[in-house]
Order: sequence, then structure tokens, then C-alpha cells
Amino acid sequence: MLALTAAGPWFPQRESAEAEEFCLKRGIRRKTLAITIPDIPGFAENPADRCYICKKALFTRLIGESRSEGFDVLAEGSNMDDLGDYRPGMKAIVELQVRSPLREAGLYKEDIRALSAQLGLETASKPSYACLASRFPYGDRITEESLKMVEEGEELLIRLGFRQMRVRIHGKLARIELPQSDLAAALEEETRKAIVKGLKEAGFTYVSLDLAGYRTGSMNETLAAGALS
Repeated sequence: MLALTAAGPWFPQRESAEAEEFCLKRGIRRKTLAITIPDIPGFAENPADRCYICKKALFTRLIGESRSEGFDVLAEGSNMDDLGDYRPGMKAIVELQVRSPLREAGLYKEDIRALSAQLGLETASKPSYACLASRFPYGDRITEESLKMVEEGEELLIRLGFRQMRVRIHGKLARIELPQSDLAAALEEETRKAIVKGLKEAGFTYVSLDLAGYRTGSMNETLAAGALS
């Protein structure tokens, strides 16, 4: 087995560190491939099919790397829940014939968590996550600077004890998504002040809390129904 990790500005350093620790504990050989925004033409412009553009470029490179290492099969980790939202990147996975063992086994997130717990994997309780590019409204240009703002904002929330969250970026405005059960905690005076201070230090001018709460793929709400295909 060879674990391949793509390292780019839209992947939080924390995620890369966790992957490295996971592999080290289990003796899994791991290679990191450095990817930059210019490596993926069209990514920075952030069109509605950005995920397809990105996945096609990333997996093409990962396939080449895996072949050079003598492997015939490249696998990725999407599951059955990933079929329930707008996921243009799934098209690239199919086109490139990348295997998806969890989907092929018909497993949903809760199934994977239960099996992971049985195996004693620390990832059993890991909150769901997605690349930082998913925090931008479609059409808003993605830069390394703005990605860093989002990463620093979410790291702040994690340090404050919030596990499931998103910092959506709208220019210089941060729109924080938290589960409904965490909204009151975020508004406690000390926590609220820490959030505002930290996000402004990260580069945001305005800080808002989304009263609709955390939900996956909220940026897809801006797309016309005809684009969701």
C-alpha cells in the first residue's frame, strides 16, 4: 500500500499532519505531492464545475505517481452520502476509473464510523471536512491569501472547542456555520470576542454567524437548479 497526499493551499496543514501521523502509526508508506493553484488551470476562477476541474487534474497526477510506483489501482474515499449533493468531482473519478471502495461496498458515513470504531481507529469520530475551496461562492476568485484566511479562521474555531464548523468567505466577510446546538456557545461574551478578534487578525473585516447553522454544500444554494447536474 502507498498513501498519496496532495498538498496544496486549499488543504489545511492540520489535515496533512493527521494523515502523516495515521500512516506512521501503521507503517504505511506515504508520499506527498506538492500542488499549486497555477498547476490547475481554471481552478482560481472558481466556476460551478471547479471540483471537477480540480479532481481531474489531481487524480491524473496521482494516477501517474501510482503507476510510477508500480501500482495498478488508485482508490479514493468517497462514500454513499457523497451521492446526495452536487458533487461535480465525482464525474472525474468515474472518467479516470479511480476505485471508490466505500461506495462500492454501499457504505454511508455512519456505517464507516461504526466500522472504524470497531477497528479502534481514531478517525471514527473525526468531523466531516472538505477542501477549503468549498468555502468560496462560485465565481469568486480563489487566492492563496484568501485560502489562508479561511484556514486560520477555522483553526481558531477548533482551538475554541468547535468540532463541526465552516468559515465561508464572502470577500472580507466571514460567515460562520456551526451546528444549531453550538450557536449559543459562540455568542457567549468571551468566545464571541475571541472569534471576532481572531478572524479580524486573519484578514476579515466583518464577522457573521449564520443562523441557519452548519450544513454541507451551502455554497451550492447559490447555483441555479439547472447547474446542479
